Amino acid sequence: MNKCYLSKNYKGLGSAGNKAKTDIEAILKEIGYRNVGLKQSSYDNKIIGFLVTLLGVLKTPFSLRKGDILVLQYPLKKYYELVCNIAHMKGCKVVTIIHDLGSFRRGRLTIEQEIERLNHSDYIIAHNEAMAQWLQQHKTSAQIGCLQIFDYLSKDKAQFKETAPTPYSVVYAGALSSKKNAFLYELGNYMHSYRFNLYGGGFDASSAKNEELFTYKGFIPSDELITSACGHFGLVWDGDSTSTCSGTYGEYLQYNNPHKTSLYIRCLLPVIIWKKAALAPFIKENNIGICIDSLENLDEVLSSVSQEEYETMKKNIVTISDRLSTGYYLTHAVDEAYQYFKK
Repeated sequence: MNKCYLSKNYKGLGSAGNKAKTDIEAILKEIGYRNVGLKQSSYDNKIIGFLVTLLGVLKTPFSLRKGDILVLQYPLKKYYELVCNIAHMKGCKVVTIIHDLGSFRRGRLTIEQEIERLNHSDYIIAHNEAMAQWLQQHKTSAQIGCLQIFDYLSKDKAQFKETAPTPYSVVYAGALSSKKNAFLYELGNYMHSYRFNLYGGGFDASSAKNEELFTYKGFIPSDELITSACGHFGLVWDGDSTSTCSGTYGEYLQYNNPHKTSLYIRCLLPVIIWKKAALAPFIKENNIGICIDSLENLDEVLSSVSQEEYETMKKNIVTISDRLSTGYYLTHAVDEAYQYFKK
C-alpha cells in the first residue's frame, strides 16, 4: 500500500491559498508520500499552467498501482472527478483534503453538486468538526476525518516575548478593502484602550472611523511577518459588521479554518476570534486566545486581560506554533486515514 499525492501548477505562490496547498505537498513528501504527477511548478502563464497540470493528471494512471492511497487537494477544478475515477479504476483509495467549499462561499456549485463531486472520494479530511458535521448532514458517503488547523511551514521563527505592555495592540492581516471587510471601517467607533496594526492591501484610511487609531503597515510577505509582526493579538474576523461575523465571508467562519489563524500563531500572537467560528473551540481548548461575541465590546474584553493571563496564552501558543511548523496536524490527519484503510 503505497502513499501518493498529486502535485500541480500553482500560480502566485505568495497567496494564502497556495501557501496552504504547497505546505501540504511539502509535508506529504517529508513523511514519505510519492508524487504521481509532474514536479510542482509555479508558472504564471495560464496556458502553460493549464498544460502542466493536465500533463500531471494524464501521468497519474501510469504512476498508480493497485492498493495505493492517493491524496488529493480539493478543489482540483476540472480534474477532481477524473482523477478519482482513474484512481478507482487502478484499484486505489482516494483521500481528499478540503481547502474550500465552493457551494458555500462562491456559489459556483449547488450543495448537491458539490456533495456529488466529493462522494467520488473514499475519505475526506475536513477542516474541523463543524465542517465534518455539515458534510454528514448533506449525505456525504465518504468517511470523514478532521485536520483541526492548517499547518504553516516557515524556517523563520518569531521571537518569544513573555510580557506585553498595555494598552494592547491588535494585528489584522488580509484583504483590507471595505468590499471584503467593511467592519474595519466602523471599528474605530468602539476603540478606546487599544490600537490596530493592519497588514495587507487595499486599506483606505480616510474612510475609516477614527483613522488615527489604525496603523497601516502595507503588504509584508508571510515569512517576514512571522519575525516582524508588531502587536499583541491577531484578529480573525470577516464580514461587514462589528457586532457579528455576517455576510458570505463572515458566515463561512462557522465552517472553515482561515489560514491567517495559523499565521498569527506562527507570529506568536494570541488569537481573538468570533465565538461562533469553527476554530473557536480549538483556541479555547488550547488557551491561546480569546473568543468574543462582538467587536463592539473588545475594548472591555482586552482591558480585563491580566498580564498573567496574557503570559499563559503566549507560553501555550509557542507549543502550537512549533507543531504548525513541523506539519503536526496534517501528519496526524493523513495517518488516521491510512489506519482507516488498513483495517
